[in-house]
Amino acid sequence: MFKNLSKKLSRTLLKIRNYGRLTEKNIQETLDKIYNNLLEADVALEVIKKFIKNLKKDSIGKKINNNFTPGQEFIKLVYKNLIKIIDSSDNNINLATKPPAIILFIGLQGVGKTTSVIKLAYFLKKKYKKKIIVTSTDVYRPAAMKQLKILADKIKVDYFDVKNNLFPKDISQKALNYAKKNFYDILIIDTAGRLHIDNFMMNEIKDISNILSPIETIFTVDAMTGQDSINSAKKFNTTLPITGIFLTKTDSDTRGGAILSVKYIIKKPIKFIGTGEKINNMSIFSPKIIASKILGMSSELSIIDNIKKKINFQKNKKLIEKLKNKSKLNLQDFLEQIEQIKQVGNKNIINLLNKIKINNIQNFSNPIVNILNIDNNTVKNTKAIINSMTKFEKNNVDILNLSRKKRISLGSGVSIFRINVILKQYNQMNLVTKKMKKNHNFGKIINYVKNLFNSKN
Repeated sequence: MFKNLSKKLSRTLLKIRNYGRLTEKNIQETLDKIYNNLLEADVALEVIKKFIKNLKKDSIGKKINNNFTPGQEFIKLVYKNLIKIIDSSDNNINLATKPPAIILFIGLQGVGKTTSVIKLAYFLKKKYKKKIIVTSTDVYRPAAMKQLKILADKIKVDYFDVKNNLFPKDISQKALNYAKKNFYDILIIDTAGRLHIDNFMMNEIKDISNILSPIETIFTVDAMTGQDSINSAKKFNTTLPITGIFLTKTDSDTRGGAILSVKYIIKKPIKFIGTGEKINNMSIFSPKIIASKILGMSSELSIIDNIKKKINFQKNKKLIEKLKNKSKLNLQDFLEQIEQIKQVGNKNIINLLNKIKINNIQNFSNPIVNILNIDNNTVKNTKAIINSMTKFEKNNVDILNLSRKKRISLGSGVSIFRINVILKQYNQMNLVTKKMKKNHNFGKIINYVKNLFNSKN
């Protein structure tokens, strides 16, 4: 998804990325191109105008962040404003009610409601270990109920079966009664697809909603339908209290306009996206990931997100202060760093370094890679060595002569050869740090990484 939009935006932003100075003229030229890119992607005109207005307001006449070139800062503003259009603080499923929590799926025909019901049921069962039952009120589509039952059996979730021909509102009432009587945590209701201009069907879904009083009413949107989905969303939203949106078929080669439009138009959060045909191909909606895909930054964001989950920011904050104020780090600092490297993963850090476009970084790449390629034995041996040292030795490794190394070797069980290897790696780290600080690269890298990890960006 977003393949075409991403290509066009990348071409548009490539020129401005390298500008050393932003003027109202070159910003306006870029804004005009972005406007056309979004229009071709079937983004609603109302959304495009708002996006361009915000971007213009943020970029013209504003001070540029010194950690980025003006062109890079402009791209950050594009990213920030994309997130603003699709972001919502309320994108979690709401289960805070007296059981059963009722989730009602609604939408047009053929948008993928039935499979979305099963995907959500599977997700909730797996994540929250809830007792779930699903049912269908689609009495119009041949085999609709049978399809849901087959899928429910597949994920081992109960299905409320309707033996006799009933009206949809009667099915809803019976399913609700059954769920209460049998102490289910969650009841998920699939409904027939309906056109928003069909008054009979819209009244029917209103009756179903009144009977169930759902905690969540999920409007299902096919990401391939563009402006049609926006028009139907408006009508459904005036008929029912929609609480969230489930976007389906986001793995298709679609223009992506629906994602950038639907949330803004109806002011309801996108909660989930379907990313494929399999039952587990569903994820919680992340505006940052979607915005990064649109701008062609998804691989970088994935690396950063992976590191964020594993890194100890408190320890790193202390280390950054030490690096700023000290000419070199002691062995204890070195140990803390290699422990974090093992936790985060060597490949993640190397990939991130490759993303940092800073002059002369290649001069330090070999020593950095050597430090990053530290194995578990090195961590274990470094701990043992430090524990066998005096406090003075830890802070002054230059005094470690052969006699001291023999004593440390006996105390730690680590050979003198291995001690020398670890000390060499420690010295490499200090050398890299010193060179970076001398070449003014260190501050840039620290500021770059801090900006990437800043949750507000």
